[in-house]
Amino acid sequence: MYTIKQVADIMDVSQHTIRFWAKSGFFPFIKRNENNIRIFSDDDLNWVKIVKCLRSVGVENKQIKKYIDLCVDGDKTIEERYKIIASTKEKALVQMEELKRQIELLEYKEGFYKDLIKNNSKDTWNPMNKR
Repeated sequence: MYTIKQVADIMDVSQHTIRFWAKSGFFPFIKRNENNIRIFSDDDLNWVKIVKCLRSVGVENKQIKKYIDLCVDGDKTIEERYKIIASTKEKALVQMEELKRQIELLEYKEGFYKDLIKNNSKDTWNPMNKR
């Protein structure tokens, strides 16, 4: 069993985020101990993992709650859950392609600045140097 702090450390998210997600109903089966502190099981960590994944792609909380509710409703919702996951994957793939383009630009600029430093050159692309 894990405390919110331990879950936050394991999942690399803030305790505040875990609390917010818990209050949002994203972890339907977490228990509380004798001191009324939320405690998470290994199964609960899987819920945290999918919520973190969905949030990182930009899925809105309302849609995540819908997905969680569908999971709780059982196997009759498998097709609907599949559609949510498949569309989220497509969104993630689009984001990944955009990130690849951004990395290419950053790599180009990194090389550009390395050359300027190595050759002690002036940045002729910087509009401030054209004044």
